[in-house]
Parts: sequence; C-alpha cells; structure tokens
Amino acid sequence: MRRLLALFLICFVTFPAFGQSSSKYQVGTIVEVKVHPAAGGGVADAVSYDVSVKVADTLYVVLYSPPPGDPTVKYIAGRDLLVLVGKNTITYNDIVGRSFAVPIESQQSAGNLKQSKSVSRSPE
Repeated sequence: MRRLLALFLICFVTFPAFGQSSSKYQVGTIVEVKVHPAAGGGVADAVSYDVSVKVADTLYVVLYSPPPGDPTVKYIAGRDLLVLVGKNTITYNDIVGRSFAVPIESQQSAGNLKQSKSVSRSPE
C-alpha cells in the first residue's frame, strides 16, 4: 500500500512539469536608445524612448516609458538583460524582479543591421 501511495505522489508531483509552457527567456543586448517623437510635435511631460534590443538574430525596437524623473534609460546602451519575446511585446524584469512588458514597434533581421552599419576604411 505504501509503495502504491508513494508512486501516486511521485506521479502527482511530476505531472504539472509536463504542462509547463515552453516560454524561454533569452539574452538581449540594448543596442540604441532614442527619444520617441511626441505625437503633437511639441515637448511632452512624459518622455518615451525607442529602445533597440538585439535578441539572437533579430533587432527589436520597443517603446519604453520610464517612471517620471528616471533618466537612466538614456545611458543603458550596451547592457545585456534577459527578455521574453512575445507576439507583440517583450517582457523583462527590473532589478527588484518585477515584470514589465513593452510593446514591439518594429523588428528586423540583425543581419541587415550588420550590412547597413559596415564601414569601409581607406588605408591612411
């Protein structure tokens, strides 16, 4: 009886692992940060940023709106972070562990980025 109960408990505990979603966080690198143009063309109180994040072979541009008075986003280019790429959003965790989802504005192959930024130098 004990063996049957132990087998049942083992199966009961391991069964939820098979139902887990296959979502997987990946390393993303923040490539560029630009101020997002205001809709009316004027200066807005709430500033948003277009943040370019390279994940694997894809470059995503997301719209990030920081909390008021937090200008640190301007200085984070080159930083790596773990991201979860969804259909229309990218989710990341802050330093405290809170999750935030930002909308994806555009995406392109990172191979196109390498070709467009390549510069040929002439010998000096």
